[in-house]
Amino acid sequence: MNKVMKASLHVVLALAFFTVVAPVLAQTPFAQFTRTDVMIPMRDGVRLHTQVYAPATADEKLPILLLRTPYGIGNATAAQLAAAIPELSAEGYVVVRQDIRGRFKSEGQFVMLRQPRDPKDKQAIDESTDTYDSIEWLLKNTPNNGSVGMAGTSYGAWLSVMGMLDPHPALKAVVQQASPADMWLGDDFHHNGAFRLSYGLEYTYMMESSKEMANPSAIIDRYDTYDWYLDLGALSNVEAKYFHGKFPTWNDFVNHPDYDAFWKRQGFAPWLNRVTVPTLNVAGWWDQEDFYGPIKIYELLERHDKANQNFLVVGPWNHGGWSNGEGRKLGRIDFGSATSQYYRQNILAKFFAHFLKGKTSPDLPEASTFRTGANEWVQHDAWPPKRNVVGRQLYFREKGKLSFEQPSASMQPAFDSYISDPNSPVPYRPRPIMLRSGWGTWLVEDQRFVDRRPDVLTWATEPLTEDVTVSGKIVANLFASTTGTDSDWIVKFIDVYPEKYDADPTMGGYQLMIASDVFRGRYYKSFEKPEAIPSNSVVRYQIGFPANDHVFKKGHRIMVQVQSSWFPVIDRNPQSFVPNIFHARETDFQKATQRIYRSGPQASHIALPIVETAR
Repeated sequence: MNKVMKASLHVVLALAFFTVVAPVLAQTPFAQFTRTDVMIPMRDGVRLHTQVYAPATADEKLPILLLRTPYGIGNATAAQLAAAIPELSAEGYVVVRQDIRGRFKSEGQFVMLRQPRDPKDKQAIDESTDTYDSIEWLLKNTPNNGSVGMAGTSYGAWLSVMGMLDPHPALKAVVQQASPADMWLGDDFHHNGAFRLSYGLEYTYMMESSKEMANPSAIIDRYDTYDWYLDLGALSNVEAKYFHGKFPTWNDFVNHPDYDAFWKRQGFAPWLNRVTVPTLNVAGWWDQEDFYGPIKIYELLERHDKANQNFLVVGPWNHGGWSNGEGRKLGRIDFGSATSQYYRQNILAKFFAHFLKGKTSPDLPEASTFRTGANEWVQHDAWPPKRNVVGRQLYFREKGKLSFEQPSASMQPAFDSYISDPNSPVPYRPRPIMLRSGWGTWLVEDQRFVDRRPDVLTWATEPLTEDVTVSGKIVANLFASTTGTDSDWIVKFIDVYPEKYDADPTMGGYQLMIASDVFRGRYYKSFEKPEAIPSNSVVRYQIGFPANDHVFKKGHRIMVQVQSSWFPVIDRNPQSFVPNIFHARETDFQKATQRIYRSGPQASHIALPIVETAR
């Protein structure tokens, strides 16, 4: 899903697939389209606003590429569409764009991430039935070769996955780029039970204030949103001051604070129990919205992929970064090549051409990842990789050191500590945190802006004497205590550039996050049934990062930072246990002393999958 600061750009062309129009119209045989606007009837009589772009000249019947979106398909000319997707318009497709049910010019009622229907209810509808009915109508009413592909980014990707749960027989290929898979465990609205406040509030307002797109600046009237959210106070004030029960998604947040049946049924885990369609799963290492989702969807499908039809691609992108431009840089980080162009030309276009037009197989590996640090594409026969990968532990040590050497088991209990104050939370990116800028690159911001804060602990290795390649799933093992009865734990895994960095002297000492996430302490035993953390007792927390493929180069340092707030992307934990944080009172917010242990059986560490190289 896309936040309001990006939505204004997306709406121009309602781009459920690519996010920005290419600067020059592709000069290809299929560069010109003719557009037809139709209202396609669904099985319950609701009609969906749809635009059909057919190539003006074609020597063959072409497959249909269906792009569904909640963001409005707008009024793009045929030339603008061709320019927006040059790699695909060059190949030749009937491109179909559709407003989903209840959005913009489509009829019916919009339901955010409408849950899959009960298969026993023959009258029920969902996004899967709407997709099926749309394909059926298109096959009968447009020239085509009988094959349909679906693609999308974010919500559009989620719609594509929904379309393949019970697919139309003509659906032959799906490309899901950053689809959410579980909105409580790891995608837009929560991470490990911690509520993504600024995203959840702003997105809900944007999508449910209007049938089109509302602007959260109507209620967020501060230049620095950090101040606005802090002044907001407890989450209960959202209803009292602004929403007044009018927003269904916010009501769901309040009524389902834990990982209950509502969230489990909305997630894809119960539904992706077979591979129905060849699927390309696409993710970005620095996706600020849905990195968990595409990795999880790949994992769920891979359990059933007997015909080798499930593939993974991960590049050095933010949310949607694969869709436009070169993809050479993200923020200040230069990857040395046009990674987005490579993906669109060599993977995306060839994937569709093979499965929809019968062209030569692109011979895709099981997984293609862009290995950052080394800045090269790597092919894998399995993901996570298994060949030449060994597990090693990087331990928190005394005096802020990080080491592969394990502390002595006989050491006395040792720890580092800090005071976490929910009334002065750690910002998640440098202030001012503006509503309309900075969202797309915050994960690659230099973390020196919080390093040495008294409420952020830091450990780092000495400069590396050789490259360290981490490929697979990183897991933080945190042994921690709190004087409170609830707490958030944020762990950031960081590549620290040398102070003298000849490639770009302005990047000297840069602290680049490679992995980061949050865990809400109340769920240390169970995501379904939260309970108070016993005060001053050491508890082990495991925080898994979905995937990584990065080389820490010789001369760089590896750093870990730990903190207990990440505001306002994550709501403030009161640090005193309340049954439902959405009902917390101002008096529930208390300072707490946090201890991170680093000795004996309570030695906090990062478990790393390290690639061994031949010597």
